[in-house]
Amino acid sequence: MRITGYRTLTTVQEWGRPVGDANGVFADGVVPVPIVVVDTDEGIRGVGIGPSVEIERIFAAIDGEDPRAVTTLYDRMLRHTFKAGHAGPVFGTIGALDTALWDIKAQVAGEPLWRLLGGRDRRVPAYASGLDIGLTDDELVKAYQEYAQYGLRAAKLKGGLDIERDRHRLCLIRDVLTEAGQGRRPGLMLDVNEAWTRKQAVRHVSEIERVLDLIWIEEPVRRWDAEGLATVGRGIRASVATGENLTGLEQYRPLIAAGAVDIIQTAAVWGVTHFLRASALAHAHDLPISPIGNSPVGLLHAATSVPNHLTSELQDLRPPVGLTVDLHVEDGAFVLGDSPGLGIHVDERVIAAGRRPQAHPDDSPNVRPEQAGRRLLAEADGVPPHRRWPVAAPTPASRDNHEPDGQIHRTVAS
Repeated sequence: MRITGYRTLTTVQEWGRPVGDANGVFADGVVPVPIVVVDTDEGIRGVGIGPSVEIERIFAAIDGEDPRAVTTLYDRMLRHTFKAGHAGPVFGTIGALDTALWDIKAQVAGEPLWRLLGGRDRRVPAYASGLDIGLTDDELVKAYQEYAQYGLRAAKLKGGLDIERDRHRLCLIRDVLTEAGQGRRPGLMLDVNEAWTRKQAVRHVSEIERVLDLIWIEEPVRRWDAEGLATVGRGIRASVATGENLTGLEQYRPLIAAGAVDIIQTAAVWGVTHFLRASALAHAHDLPISPIGNSPVGLLHAATSVPNHLTSELQDLRPPVGLTVDLHVEDGAFVLGDSPGLGIHVDERVIAAGRRPQAHPDDSPNVRPEQAGRRLLAEADGVPPHRRWPVAAPTPASRDNHEPDGQIHRTVAS
């Protein structure tokens, strides 16, 4: 079996409500989802959800190779980015290709990836995460009531702009999940997407902890600030969770050495092999690991095979447009199916007929606000001002290798 080519396309996640964080809000809730499909000479195709930045250069590392040699091909892709480096969306491209290769390998074996990787239990514990900073209180309650119907009893709020609002909204979520759990106390997390300084982080979380227990505070300060993250961790009771934006094991090492992280996170877009290696690194330091992302299918499969998986992020309860996935949610967990590979089916006709992401605005959840970390006062309504955009757009990571109108772009290696 040989790898013969790849295709890239972009679909959307249609939330049906505003989504965003402390950096910005997409008012219409339409978020782009880039996809990479890897072809083989035997007609088996693998799917990876992620960007395609510099994919021609990276694909050269695996062109004509046997896709079953996944981990060695992963290292070949890293070596092909040696001079310029593999950070950012380039790492996402490697991750998308890597995930597609794992999909192929499991299909060839005739097994779901979770079984191929050595998983025993197809259930993956989950927590609700609504990208909910743009919701009114009533909308927030309604959203988490829906999560509660699927047995979810832990939830992560987006916040960081107003202490009183965050405390109030965490209490609303607590009450919804407590009622659904017949009085059982739920788990609560707060994610601020690097919005604070060290002092702001300790003050904000300490105020919330006067009335609530938090499982973790996520990305309280900049992702690379090992000393700052450690300072925050020493000043609060909650655990510090970070890692979704770290692109390589070398970026975790200084954080772990400084005692700056309690819960290791990895983004779905970085791929299966990275998750497995980050899990092993975390396990060596007695740290749990938790996947992040709206479509973490590959990482869910991989999570069944590692000893230190804690919980996985569950965002939208519906898959992206044009994708069907062999999994469902019940009793607070993802339940993986028996389809060979990842169990993802891509309907390119539905995607081609769907909505097109438009031009990327200057400000969005993907752009750090100029005033981040320098706010003297709370935002008036706890939502980023002037950052409620009418239509979502692809990030630079997802648009560089797509046609301007979002049509499928095909590249086949010789």
